[in-house]
Amino acid sequence: MGRSRRTIPEELLLLALDPTTGTTAQPQSLDLGLAGAQLVELALAGRIAPDGDRIAVVMARPTGDPTLDSALELLRRRGSPVRAVHWIGGPRLGLRQTYLTHLERCGMVHAVAGQMCGVLPTTRYQATETAISREIRARLDNAIRTGVPPDPRTAALAALAHAVGLGKHLYPGNEGRSSRSRLRDLIRHDPMGGLVAHAVMDVQNGVAAQPRRQQAAAAGAVRQPAARATADPAGAPVQSRHGHGRMARVGAR
Repeated sequence: MGRSRRTIPEELLLLALDPTTGTTAQPQSLDLGLAGAQLVELALAGRIAPDGDRIAVVMARPTGDPTLDSALELLRRRGSPVRAVHWIGGPRLGLRQTYLTHLERCGMVHAVAGQMCGVLPTTRYQATETAISREIRARLDNAIRTGVPPDPRTAALAALAHAVGLGKHLYPGNEGRSSRSRLRDLIRHDPMGGLVAHAVMDVQNGVAAQPRRQQAAAAGAVRQPAARATADPAGAPVQSRHGHGRMARVGAR
């Protein structure tokens, strides 16, 4: 995979950069979107494929992009398909900064040092290659305006932009309402982008944690009788220390 083509994580980050403030819009959901964008890029590179609501590695050969290859290796080590919602909801410490540093190294943004409240050091990132940002935005605008099904990359980018809440950043106010609606509709034009975008929204809505809580509750219900198996000398049932420890481990999962 050559580096002449910008990746979807890079394009999503450039879309999120505010040209005035140098900050990123929707920073918390953007981190989820970047993790999801990596999945889409790996799918377009033929390295992974959807398996229901899960992601399966179909080719472990590196892409040549260190950040993507790190994600691919983590997926490979899982050994079995992983739910997209669990992957996206996992810890991705420093992912946004990794991509900002890469964009700076490529000359697409430059770092501007500053201070918050006159004390805390901060770093803002201004777009250097504004023509690139305009081209990315023009692809979305064109897909929204014409209604013509976009190419898979643009469709996936639109789906992720909607999922992380960039619609109001890109098309603000009442006048942008119809554009935001059309941006959301573009989600249907790329199956992988749609799967990942819905997973990003599910994580934000707390859906990712529900199956694990339900499994823990079910396991606790099954093991509850075993915890009451012993009795005190008066005949009243008590919970054994061994059973209590087992229940504690179930709840911790």
